[in-house]
Amino acid sequence: MNRRRVVITGIGVISPVGIGKQDFWESLSAGRSGVAPITHFDTEEYRVRIAAEVSGFEPTDFIDRKNARRMDRFAQFSVAAARMAAEDAGIDPGADPERTGAIIASGIGGVDTFAKETRVLLERGPGRVSPLFIPMEIANMASAQVSIQLGLQGPTTTICTACTAGNHAIGEALEVIRRGAADTMFAGGSEASITPVGIAAFAAMRALSERNDEPERASRPFDRDRDGFVMGEGSAVLVLETLEQAEARGAHVYAELAGYGATSDAHHISAPEPSGRAAARAMTLAFADAGVEAGEVDYINAHGTSTPLGDEIETRVIRNALGEHAEAVAVSSTKSMTGHCLGAAGAIEAAASLLAMEHGVGPPTINLDNPGPGCDLDYVPHRSREQRVRVAASNAFGFGGHNATLVFRVL
Repeated sequence: MNRRRVVITGIGVISPVGIGKQDFWESLSAGRSGVAPITHFDTEEYRVRIAAEVSGFEPTDFIDRKNARRMDRFAQFSVAAARMAAEDAGIDPGADPERTGAIIASGIGGVDTFAKETRVLLERGPGRVSPLFIPMEIANMASAQVSIQLGLQGPTTTICTACTAGNHAIGEALEVIRRGAADTMFAGGSEASITPVGIAAFAAMRALSERNDEPERASRPFDRDRDGFVMGEGSAVLVLETLEQAEARGAHVYAELAGYGATSDAHHISAPEPSGRAAARAMTLAFADAGVEAGEVDYINAHGTSTPLGDEIETRVIRNALGEHAEAVAVSSTKSMTGHCLGAAGAIEAAASLLAMEHGVGPPTINLDNPGPGCDLDYVPHRSREQRVRVAASNAFGFGGHNATLVFRVL
């Protein structure tokens, strides 16, 4: 039996550089940073005082006030992104509810709600904890609320694999459609962890950049002077559907989601395995799944977090997977502009890859002034580049050793 082909027909984005795919893409292609001093809380006592916040987001633009108040910010983001994706795809998500599902990832879930309600418990006692605490906080509520608000009754689940989660969600949604369990899937990731405990915890790990006086220059993947990632937040949701269905309704197709590969380092709770072999295998598995040769890849959206260890190892990963073609392929990290959106990162970067294909432009890696040791690929420094992108790969690697690569191909 022939395998069902799956395409992307809708993109919804809530990001630190823009709400909606148009503003998002205009910022990326212009090399505009979304990093600034934190406004969500008072950072006077914090070592890290910068982040890539989403600005101008009004939940009631997408959700009625009563329901919005019953959602943590990460779930609000996911519903908003899903509604935009449905509109972009030109579909009524409730028209065939039993054949439409959702897989929305989150690395942490409702950390803001968890912290606030814990404070209520400690300061005011157990009787004052909100009955909505759990239904707001648990990580599955990004996908659950998308299902509830859009009326989706097909396969709906959540993936929680740290910074790889967005790629896993999109890849597993691909497999749901391939096996015939649904015809349409909403897939992506959502995160809202720019909170006191979120910033304090990552800062305690020495994972975050402390370039507080130059926030727009703090996220600098592959650069010699990188000192950690910048926390971001947001959501991206894609509409996946069968090629047959998309063609029958005359839908605009961004690209085919042709390949997906996933592996595990089996190495360490937070550090990537130094050789990069398992991560490279995720890439080669995705190429094989897509039926493309490494030499056909035009663009790679790198995981590229701006950490001293991770960026050098990812360069090794790409060389291992692409061989000699690694010298010719354009590689960029859009985290240089959006910061690292954790469980939403893979989905936001999948959207960036699809828009790069749509517009024939490779987005830049900003702040790359002096490539660091071992970082010797073409990272599209500083400015976007006009180029044909017919095959794009997007990498995601996460704490715990999770690796996943998606491959998109123009029809």
